[in-house]
Formats: sequence, C-alpha cells, structure tokens
Amino acid sequence: MTGRRLCLPLLLPLFTAVLAACGDTAPEWRGHDITGVMPDLRYTLTGENGETMIAGAYSGKVRLLFFGFTHCPDICPATLGRLKSAMTLLDAQQRERVRVLFVSVDPKRDTPERLAEYTGYFGPRFVGLTGTQAQLTELSKRYRVTYGYAEPDENGAYAVSHSGAVFVFDPQGKVRLLFNQSVPVADIAADLRRLLEDTA
Repeated sequence: MTGRRLCLPLLLPLFTAVLAACGDTAPEWRGHDITGVMPDLRYTLTGENGETMIAGAYSGKVRLLFFGFTHCPDICPATLGRLKSAMTLLDAQQRERVRVLFVSVDPKRDTPERLAEYTGYFGPRFVGLTGTQAQLTELSKRYRVTYGYAEPDENGAYAVSHSGAVFVFDPQGKVRLLFNQSVPVADIAADLRRLLEDTA
C-alpha cells in the first residue's frame, strides 16, 4: 500500500504535462477540412471583361470557388451574401488577400457583362467566371460537382441545378476547406482569418 501511495505524487506531474500538451493542439476548423482530398486549383475560363482567366491570376490569395448562375433565385444570392458578410468580419488587409470566384454554369445567359453586373452587388473581391461547356464540364469533374438544366418553360426560362458547396484554396492553390450551407457566417470568417494567418 505504501508503494502505491508513493507512485501517485510521482505520476501527477506526468498527467499535468500530458494535459498541457493536449491543450496545445490546434483547434478544429469550423468548415470541413478537405486538405489533400482534391486537386490543386486549376482552370481556364472567361472573365468579366471577356478575357481568358487562369488560376494563376490570383496566385498568392485565398480563393473561394463556388458554382452557380445569375438567375438563381435562392442558393446563389444567399451563399454569396453570406460570404460577403463573412468578409466584412475580416480587417481590410485580410479582405484584400481573398477572392471569391463565382463560376457560372449557365454560359448561355451569363455573359461577361451580366456576370460583372451580378458580382458587383457583392463587392470588388467577387469575380465572375464562365466558359464553354467543355471547360465547365472539365472543372466540375475536377472538383466532383454536378450541374444540369431543366426544360425551358413557355417563356424560355429554365432552372439550373448545381452544387451549393464553397471550396477554399490557400494562396498556393492547394485545397483546404469546404463550406456547406450550414456553416454560419462567423465560422466562415473565423476559418478564413485562421487560414490567412497560417499562410501569411
């Protein structure tokens, strides 16, 4: 019994050290950590001024990639609005190091001019992109998302189904995070702030 009593004081410093070490671990991301799960950011698309755009155009910045279309009645404006709100929670220098890439999968209606007008509602760090069907298909397959078109109505209007996920790439173009529709604005901002600090 005496030996057991002597062991307890000797072990207490060890337990304290272990608990302290556990407290030093990095906190969990608020969004989904998908580091290494998908390929690096790469695309060849058309920008808001009709110019050819490649991923290297925003190298050195954190980039958020979101697929949608400007006639979207709900998911697109809601998602872009949440991203805009998250950006306002960053300081000015941090905001300058972020770009939101809004890729329209409706090139028939979403001309560069239309995209420029649409992204302008959300701010200068929102960039509209689109492309040919071949380019969009290649990009969507690269990031394992799908999109499709409903039959036009009598007025020629049609809906487009698409992913609601937002993919986040670090300044080197490596995939890091995925935000779905359930991630709160404050959590998006916290993850962006942490990623910006980690990659400063």
